[in-house]
Parts: sequence; structure tokens; C-alpha cells
Amino acid sequence: MRDVIAASGMVLSAMPIGEYDKRVVLLTKQLGRITAFARGARRQNSPLLASTRPFVLGTFSLFPGRNSYSLQSAEVTEYFDQLGTDLEAVSYACYFAELAEYYTRENVDESQMLNLLYVSIKALLAGWVPRPLVRRIFEMRAMVINGEYPQIFTCMKCGEEPEEGIYSKTRKGILCPHCQKTREGELFLGQAALHALRYAAAAPLQRLYRFTLKEEAFREMEQVVSAGLSAFVDKKFHSLKVLEALQNEKNPVK
Repeated sequence: MRDVIAASGMVLSAMPIGEYDKRVVLLTKQLGRITAFARGARRQNSPLLASTRPFVLGTFSLFPGRNSYSLQSAEVTEYFDQLGTDLEAVSYACYFAELAEYYTRENVDESQMLNLLYVSIKALLAGWVPRPLVRRIFEMRAMVINGEYPQIFTCMKCGEEPEEGIYSKTRKGILCPHCQKTREGELFLGQAALHALRYAAAAPLQRLYRFTLKEEAFREMEQVVSAGLSAFVDKKFHSLKVLEALQNEKNPVK
């Protein structure tokens, strides 16, 4: 008989199973991304009722089965209750969680993605950085953690480290002013946007959300991150459609 395993992590998603149970997806430090079943978690008197909500952070006691885990108990560290009263913030958080679920695997060290998800939700709620920028920083860093991302450190042709240049969608990286040729589909990157991309890719996690950008530089950064996602991610995210619909409702095109 296998022993119960303690794993620290976060609930990425939860869905009802049967009349009283839940199926939860956990992103953990010890086990990577796993699926667990919480028996009776939807009963009003269940000790698992609150701890199996999305974004709950804590230590989960799990019993391993053949294809999944059974959740026995949970010691909660943080609930992120503010998400319950902020529709925009929870929409961003759902997208972050779905992207994290896409990238992560079972029995792989996923502590970098877990930590990124945690500090990104914190940044959404703190309000120091505009949420659209939080999104693009999260997306860029998630791509870097996964190992496929836009090459923004050195010129794809000569290897120099330019201060500005263009992003080539075909090369999936930057070209310096000396190597670039004006072609359709290439995106200009000024100093501020290029520095922001490099910072998002490599800064210490605890300092990741410590800058803002002017609108023009943000748009340049946004285009490159979007191009990178189109090149390296082969999934359409339902949560992103919901988020973008909410943003369009909030800021309708005139």
C-alpha cells in the first residue's frame, strides 16, 4: 500500500464529478501537473469544499492511484479571495492558469511555472502594473520557461546584441539595424520595448513586475509576444476568448 504524499502547489481548475465529487488539476512542486479526485468535496460540510477552488495555494495530501490521485486533505496557505470580487482579475488569472496547464506535465519539476503563476496573480491584484502588461510579461516568461520563445537577445543574422531593431516573424527573432531589410510582416522594436522583452525573459522572479511602459513601447512589445505565441503555441484558449470579450466590452472600438 502506497503512502500519502504531501505536495505544495495551486489548484489550476476544478470541475464537478457526479453528485458530490470534484476533479481538480493541481500544479505542484513535487509532482508537476496532476489530476486529483476529491470525494465529497461539493458537500456543504466537506473540509475540501473551500480548498478545491481554483487558485487556492497550499499543501495537498494525496493518495496515488493507477491513473490519478485522490485528495485526502489540504492545508491552505492562500485563497486569493480578492479574485472573487474582481471579474477582470479572475479572467486574467483563469487565462494564466490555462496557459500554465498547457505548458506543464506530470512528474516534471514545474516549480518555475508555479512560482510565475503565483507572482503574476499577486501582480494582478496589487495594481502596480497595468493588467495588459502583466499578461504580456506572464506570456513571455511562460514561453521562456518552456524553452521556445522569440529570440530577443541577439541578432539572428550577425549575433550582435542591438539596442533596437526589427522582429522577424519568419526568423522568430530580432535583426539589428545593420542586418534588417524592410519586408512585410516585420515589427519594429525600439529601445524601451526591446529592453522590456529582455527584462520579462530574464529578470529575477521577485522583481519581474517592477516596470511600466508608455503606450507605443507597450504595443511594440505586445506584437512580438503575440507573434511568439502564434509561432510556438498550438492551442486556442477558451479563457482567453472570455478575457478578450470582457476587454472589448470594457473598451469598445469607436
